[in-house]
Amino acid sequence: MKTVPEYFGCDVFSASVMKERLPEETYKELQRTLETGHRLDLPVANVIANAMKDWAMEKGATHFTHWFQPLTGITAEKHDSFITPKKDGSIIMEFSGKELIQGEPDASSFPSGGLRATFEARGYTAWDPTSFAFIKDGVLCIPTAFCSYGGEALDKKTPLLRSMEAINKQTLRVLKLFGNEDVISVKTTVGPEQEYFLIDSDVYHKRKDLVYTGRTLFGAKPPKGQELDDHYFGAIKPRVQAFMKDLDEELWRLGVLAKTEHNEAAPAQHELAPIYATTNIATDHNQITMETMQKCAKKHNMVCLLHEKPFAGVNGSGKHNNWSISTNTGANLLEPGDTPAENAQFLLFLCAVIKAVDDYQDLLRVSIASAGNDHRLGGQEAPPAIVSMFLGEELTSILEAIENDEAYGAKEKELLKVGVHVLPRFPKDTTDRNRTSPLAFTGNKFEFRMLGSSASVAGPNTTLNTAVAEVLSGFADELEGADDFESALHSLIKRVIRDHKRIIFNGNGYDDAWVKEAQERGLLNLVSTPDCLPYMLHQKNVELYTKHKVYSEAEIKAHYEIKNEKYCKLLNIEVLTMIDMTKKDILPCVSRQIHELADTLLSKKAISESIDGSYEETLITKLSTLCASAFDDVRKLEECSKIVKSIVESDAAAFYYKLNIIPVMEDLREAVDEMETLCPSDKWCYPSYGDLLFSVK
Repeated sequence: MKTVPEYFGCDVFSASVMKERLPEETYKELQRTLETGHRLDLPVANVIANAMKDWAMEKGATHFTHWFQPLTGITAEKHDSFITPKKDGSIIMEFSGKELIQGEPDASSFPSGGLRATFEARGYTAWDPTSFAFIKDGVLCIPTAFCSYGGEALDKKTPLLRSMEAINKQTLRVLKLFGNEDVISVKTTVGPEQEYFLIDSDVYHKRKDLVYTGRTLFGAKPPKGQELDDHYFGAIKPRVQAFMKDLDEELWRLGVLAKTEHNEAAPAQHELAPIYATTNIATDHNQITMETMQKCAKKHNMVCLLHEKPFAGVNGSGKHNNWSISTNTGANLLEPGDTPAENAQFLLFLCAVIKAVDDYQDLLRVSIASAGNDHRLGGQEAPPAIVSMFLGEELTSILEAIENDEAYGAKEKELLKVGVHVLPRFPKDTTDRNRTSPLAFTGNKFEFRMLGSSASVAGPNTTLNTAVAEVLSGFADELEGADDFESALHSLIKRVIRDHKRIIFNGNGYDDAWVKEAQERGLLNLVSTPDCLPYMLHQKNVELYTKHKVYSEAEIKAHYEIKNEKYCKLLNIEVLTMIDMTKKDILPCVSRQIHELADTLLSKKAISESIDGSYEETLITKLSTLCASAFDDVRKLEECSKIVKSIVESDAAAFYYKLNIIPVMEDLREAVDEMETLCPSDKWCYPSYGDLLFSVK
């Protein structure tokens, strides 16, 4: 049996594989592309394609696909075989550089936000050579970007790659001012922690809401949830451990640096965290991770739920995005060092992130907006919808000292004493961690904690990269023309701290008092997706993206339309599912229970009028009232569904769902959940929350 180092990345056409299989000059040319973004010539691509095909066929692959990430939020692939016919009727297996570099899938059936008409079908996939090809389910998968016939981005990767070029360009300008002549490229890095639920397949398939929407639209809370905090970091059940073992092996074969796994806060909830990677590779790896989770779960007769809030009343699932900036020389530009107060370069990049987050807090909120994530944000389990930053005591004190032109006196690190002599003493960190902060500094990176568990990390990182690039561009403009660099640098850092300190909040983001304080500071509180999406079209945000060529104005408008449309479509599916479940299953179920109670009551009265029938009478009255309320809500939903279909503008429809439909959905759920508590568990029409959350033994 092979050890992990022996099989790690065995299904990846990695740098080591390429070095072994490619001619030396071809390999050097490819490395130059990876380091500097230099475009590959077709003859070089031909050599790479042939070597890639031979390697894939040795591993049993007969097909290849351009693996891309359309605006659906999931991945897409079209399989083509290596078969090429010969004149004598036989075949050869070929794969050309042209096929490697460019593909042509149908673009008409993917979301385009009006960029493409339905009859305009042509689209292109373009190879991303910075992300390694891999073999999945016997198919050679080539990571690609996806664009329309006119060159507009129809995917999440193209804008991400553009944003990485933007931050690379502006960061290099700043680094040159500090004398970093050896740095030739800069990349952002990301390590996305992934939360998810595992439930038994048998109970999953008995819940229409889970099957159709990914979350429970109805469900009364069980007697026990996560109140005892006994699931978090608890012993992992054997069935889950077997799943995690298979998951790790699958991911390691694909070169995904899966590192940490544990039980999360809610029953049936878990987390996987990888080691960081370059942002576009980390994005690819996270998509692979989510897909592999769902595939592995099926092998163990379980279902992996990635919805942000599959169960009301217990913890939802997020995706913590650990973001930093690194140079090709191995330096982390957000590493404070032992004396951060004396590290001017670090302080400047820290201030760049602070200013970027403050200036573009609206876009960061937009980047994580979705119907599913609306259930999490501000729910005492995830960061609030208000964007703020946590820096910790030491960095905050340093910035305050700079702002006030005071000397900073660093505290000597104390040893942590736990009162047991046999245990080692170790240096106490200079600051605690804040799990309520949307964007927290955690040593040498920022942890963007607002992302939803099912979402691609591409969008939020595109926004973060571009916002920081814009700020660094302004810094470089100012410092490049300065007569006295050190004096100008100090003034710049001091000004940024003074002007943008409102975004720094080290307190409890769950506290209601923070909402009021944030408002007084002038911070935005965009509580829902329809509330925040219009900010995409604000002039400053359009100018940001177009200046750095991350999105064109047409692409911004298209993404705005797609986000609104997706929100509406998801809500529409939920509404139709609620109506279907209530009319076909729930109301008939409760009616049968009322009938049974009435029969029992009549039987009692037939025996003797003196027999107490208050139990049956009370339940009949209560259930009948709730039934009538639920039926009334269903009729309201049906009427609202007709109205919303007549609304042409997608943003107006989104607000109609928020203001008129979601409140009725909540009322219907409240009535149904109460009926569930009044009916015998063995006669209720769906598996309960208890059945679902504790289904994996």
